[in-house]
Amino acid sequence: MKTKLKQFIQHLFHEIEDEDRAEEYLDNALPYIGMIVMCFNSLESTLDSLLCENFTDRTDATGLIVLNKMAYSSKVDLLQKFCDDFQIGMSSRLNGYDKLLADLRECARLRNLVVHANWESTDEDGFTYVRLRMSKKGMQQEYVQFNEESLQKIFELTIQARFDLYEFWEHRNDVLYGRA
Repeated sequence: MKTKLKQFIQHLFHEIEDEDRAEEYLDNALPYIGMIVMCFNSLESTLDSLLCENFTDRTDATGLIVLNKMAYSSKVDLLQKFCDDFQIGMSSRLNGYDKLLADLRECARLRNLVVHANWESTDEDGFTYVRLRMSKKGMQQEYVQFNEESLQKIFELTIQARFDLYEFWEHRNDVLYGRA
């Protein structure tokens, strides 16, 4: 995904020269946006389920009390703490651990870009306003170019991360029960 910055002048303003082309772009992007949201929610639900297993395998209630209102990034951090402790206790490094954590975090970063983007500001080239950056250079408007290919890649990463999370958890259980 390409990114561009525009210097903030007085009012948050987005230039759109060809509104028909921008609207056509949005019509094509909308299904991907919905799929990304849906798949990310499923990924988070899977993460919740696996975290609950760390508390007790008899009921999810105990885990859900802890996870209630916890942000996704905090859940990933909690998974990391559980897995770090597990690896120390088992004196074993879990396969795919670092990549899984990186992918889980990247899914959240990309999902947040998609969900919090101001889609009405999308121009004819697919650049969409995502945030105002403040730095020593002053205020700059950040735009990300979401195209069908990049949205498809975000969708696929989210699906793959969920699959990898399941696979990782199976591997963890195999290590725990001496099957690996």
